[in-house]
Amino acid sequence: MIELGRRQKLQVVKKVEFGVYLGEKADAKEQERVLLPAKQVPADTKVGDELEVFIYRDSADRLIATTRVPALELHQTAVVKVAEVGKIGAFLDWGLEKDLLLPYKEQTVKVKKDQEVLVALYIDKSDRLCATMKVYPYLKTQSPYVVEDQVEGRIYEISDNFGVFVAVDDQYSGLIPKTEAQGQYRPGEKVSCRVTNVREDGKLNLSPRKKAYQQMDEDSELVLKVIGEYAGVLPFDDKVSPEVIKREFGLSKAAFKRAVGHLLKEKKIKIQDKRIYLIF
Repeated sequence: MIELGRRQKLQVVKKVEFGVYLGEKADAKEQERVLLPAKQVPADTKVGDELEVFIYRDSADRLIATTRVPALELHQTAVVKVAEVGKIGAFLDWGLEKDLLLPYKEQTVKVKKDQEVLVALYIDKSDRLCATMKVYPYLKTQSPYVVEDQVEGRIYEISDNFGVFVAVDDQYSGLIPKTEAQGQYRPGEKVSCRVTNVREDGKLNLSPRKKAYQQMDEDSELVLKVIGEYAGVLPFDDKVSPEVIKREFGLSKAAFKRAVGHLLKEKKIKIQDKRIYLIF
C-alpha cells in the first residue's frame, strides 16, 4: 500500500515523458501507481528499478512522489521554519517544493515569518498532510536518558495544573512539574534541565535546577543581587509569602530559605525588624 506521509521503496513500473510511475509491484494497476516527476527521476532509471521516495500531495491534491527527504514524516516531530503566514494558517518550509500548512487551529501560539517552530505531521479530515504545534501525542516516551542526566529541550505548552511541557531533543516527552517550574517560561523557549525521574510510561520528569547543594550558591548570589537592588535592605524577611518570593526572585520558598540560611551562616546578611540587611 502506498502510504501518504512516509518514505518507502517502490518499483518503477512505467516510464513516460513527464516522469515514471511507481508501484509496490511490477504489475501494479493504474490506481495503485504514483507519479515521480521527471526532474526527480535519477539518471539511467529503468523499469524494474527500486527507488526510495516520499509520498505527499501536489497543489492539485494528487498523490505525488519525490526523492527529496522532508524534515519529518507522518507522526514525527521536527523544528521547521515558517515560510509565510496566510489567511488559513502558516506555511512551513519542510524541504519539499510544496510548503506544509500549519492551520490556525493547530497553533498553540501565533507564529510569524522566519520563526522556527516545533511541529508534528498528521493527516487531516480531507486526507491532506498538515502540521500541528499540539505535539504531545506524537512525542516519544522511550528516551536514552536516566536520572541525573542533563538534557536540552524546547517548551511547547504551559499548564497551570501540571507545569511546563518540554520536548527533550525536540522528540521525547518531558515535564517540569508545577512545583519545579519557578520563574517565567514561554512556548518555544529552549531550556536545559536535569532528569529527576523516568516514569513507568517512559516520560521524563525534569528540573531546571541543579541538586539543592549545587544550586544553593547560585541562589545565594541571586538573593544578594536583589537585596543590593533594594539599596541593601530587603523590606521583608524569610517568612514572607511564597508569592512574593516567586515574584521577586523566581525561587520557591524552600530554595529562598536555604539561600538566606547559607548567607546568614557566612555572615553576609542579617535579619532584623522583619527585614534582611546586607553586611558590608
